[in-house]
Amino acid sequence: MKTKTKLWLATGAGILVIVLGLVGVKAAQIGSMISAGKQFVPPPESVSSIKVEPTQWRPSTSATGSIVAVRGVTVGSELPGVVREIGFDSGASVKRGAVLVKLDTSTEEAQLDAAQADAKLARLTADRARTLRAREANSISDLDAADAKLQAANAAVASLRAVIAKKTIRAPFDGRVAIRQVELGQVVPAGGAIASLQSVDPIYVEFWLPQQQLASLTEGQQVVAKSDTFPDATWKGRVSTINTEVDVATRSVRVRATLDNPDGRLRPGMFANVEVLANQERPVLSIPATAVMYAPYGDSVFIIDQKPGPDGKQQLVARQQFVRLGERRGDLVAVADGLSAGETIVSSGAFKVRNGMSLMVNNDLAPKAELAPTPTDR
Repeated sequence: MKTKTKLWLATGAGILVIVLGLVGVKAAQIGSMISAGKQFVPPPESVSSIKVEPTQWRPSTSATGSIVAVRGVTVGSELPGVVREIGFDSGASVKRGAVLVKLDTSTEEAQLDAAQADAKLARLTADRARTLRAREANSISDLDAADAKLQAANAAVASLRAVIAKKTIRAPFDGRVAIRQVELGQVVPAGGAIASLQSVDPIYVEFWLPQQQLASLTEGQQVVAKSDTFPDATWKGRVSTINTEVDVATRSVRVRATLDNPDGRLRPGMFANVEVLANQERPVLSIPATAVMYAPYGDSVFIIDQKPGPDGKQQLVARQQFVRLGERRGDLVAVADGLSAGETIVSSGAFKVRNGMSLMVNNDLAPKAELAPTPTDR
């Protein structure tokens, strides 16, 4: 019995020694790993950089607008009649005074002949009455009656000529005619539409701006308009009218600009993107948009500082800086607050940088930020 007890005690003591040995070995390994981790320095992250420098920008305000004709009407007939002649084609450009449609005037022309004969007789009667009155061979009332008949006859002639003239419908101004709405032989009622006529050069673009822009908005400011229909074309013009009241629902003001449209590609009713340029340029700090880390709690950039490393040598270190952004143009964005001229920031690769991380700058393959980029298809 005593021999078995001693055997169990010896076995337990051996197992305990082995466990303690293993624990000691593992503890030494973990301690070595912790020590190595404390001494480990991650390699610097490769990024590109740019120096923040002031530049001159002309402030602009963007808006969406609609193209409106300077003059636009639906040409119609003032009097009823039958269409006898059409002098335009759908979509054609016409000059002021050009004949668009002639209505049948045969009845009025026949009445005009009779009215002219009556006027001729009335004129002879009036001349005869005047001659007799000079000889005192008739009364004053006879002369007055003859003059009155002459005036009535002349008025009847003028009235018929006016009716005949109104049945010749002419273009009231230079412009482009839309699709015609009449055909030869058609009976046109009074006020019946013939075609729409729009003046397209120059042309208006109307848009809305927030009331905050009123302080810097003046007539004569330069305007640049673009249309998705012609993505490679731009139209330049000037602000011609600023509405005298602000819309109480949107707190926006209606603005009208006049654009040159010599080729007539802009047409009334089209949608346009409008950019209103300020009269003077102003200095701004612009940085590449790729340098900005956008976040709900605030936008930030990484400033590159020089600090001594563990070995005492100077090294590049990232420092996160929150900024307030302004207008964006092309690949660049203006910084309203948070940066100073002369500071160097990370321009690309900021997404893999953390605050306090060591950096290595390599600008050999850095993309160039442009104010007006022109991408090409490859």
